[in-house]
Amino acid sequence: MSFNAKARRGLNLIADHVGNFLLDKRVRKELDARNSTAPARYEAALYFADDPSSAYQIRQWFGPMLKLSERHPVAVLVHKATTAAAILGDCPLPVYLTSGIDEVERFVSANGTRVVFYVNNNQANFTVLRLTNPVHIHLSHGESDKVSMASNQLKAYDFAFIAGEASRQRILANVPRLDPQKLVEIGRPQLDGAAAQGAQNNHGGRVTVLYAPTWEGDRDAMAYGSVVSHGLPLVRSLLADSRYRLIFRPHPRTGVRLRAHGDAVKQIDSLIASAVENSPDAGHYRDHSLDFNSAMAEADICICDVSAMAMDWLPHRKPLLITKPTEPAAVVDPKGITSVVPLLAAVEAERTPSVLDDLRSRPISEKQLDLIRYHFGETDAGASTRRFLWAVDRAMQEPSL
Repeated sequence: MSFNAKARRGLNLIADHVGNFLLDKRVRKELDARNSTAPARYEAALYFADDPSSAYQIRQWFGPMLKLSERHPVAVLVHKATTAAAILGDCPLPVYLTSGIDEVERFVSANGTRVVFYVNNNQANFTVLRLTNPVHIHLSHGESDKVSMASNQLKAYDFAFIAGEASRQRILANVPRLDPQKLVEIGRPQLDGAAAQGAQNNHGGRVTVLYAPTWEGDRDAMAYGSVVSHGLPLVRSLLADSRYRLIFRPHPRTGVRLRAHGDAVKQIDSLIASAVENSPDAGHYRDHSLDFNSAMAEADICICDVSAMAMDWLPHRKPLLITKPTEPAAVVDPKGITSVVPLLAAVEAERTPSVLDDLRSRPISEKQLDLIRYHFGETDAGASTRRFLWAVDRAMQEPSL
């Protein structure tokens, strides 16, 4: 590396450091003002160490945590100033920037915090887990058949709140020596807030299809994303068929690891923009909303990958089509959702409307309906939220030092 290149790199590092310092200072000032009327003490904390691209993981817990705060005050602790800035506009709970374990420890000690929640297995979580007084609870950020859903890391937490029996069986089958009593079934509280009705405008009688591919994953075993393998021919075929209306909702992390996936999303966005220009009344759109429930409520059919989106669709009791992964190393549970729900191979993507015609001509199978209870338990309105609150109350009864 030449001297000039080294100098430029050094200057860039200094600029980044100064920028981060100024952002940290600005965000802390905004948070102080925002939290001026916050509770005196927080019995619970939702800890999140990731960057803004993963903020969807914590956002989906804002609703249940807001409900919990009615009986146990809850604060959101974030590790990065960029993430704090990203969620300030939509987080209904007090947010605190805790950039290091010292700040987390001071917060927990000052508030007598009794429980700390985690929505993923970020490495920074395991630094916070050294604190012995709070009860540490893993929540995850969705129920799915992805291989990541059964991790040895779950042993580190006092409890793992899981959706239902499917999750219990998956974890116990793949994580040896895990205490089964750590697993507490709560259903999926996020679905309690789902919109009951779809859009009132039927867009000329078109059938609304939600295409919600997951991201490319962090390794081949997690390569479930279909936006490269299926996306373009699938979208082209639907946009060309006047019977269908498309809602496109890609995973927020799409393209973070593999540029081809991000490029495919841009190409699909362009296709949708052109279709809207040519036929404004068709109602096609790219869904940028923070909450997935509205798009789900609007849709008549869902096409998605092996992901939490597939599971969250099940309680809607409407047709579901799952893309078949093209990566040979992608781990697919032979007894999971793909053994029940119809699959769309990449070679079939260009004839998606015909596949959907066939799917719509048949009733939802009893096996698909059985998956609802297997994965979520009771799904009556409010049932999961009640189970979540009850589980937290029980966890808070655990003795501390």
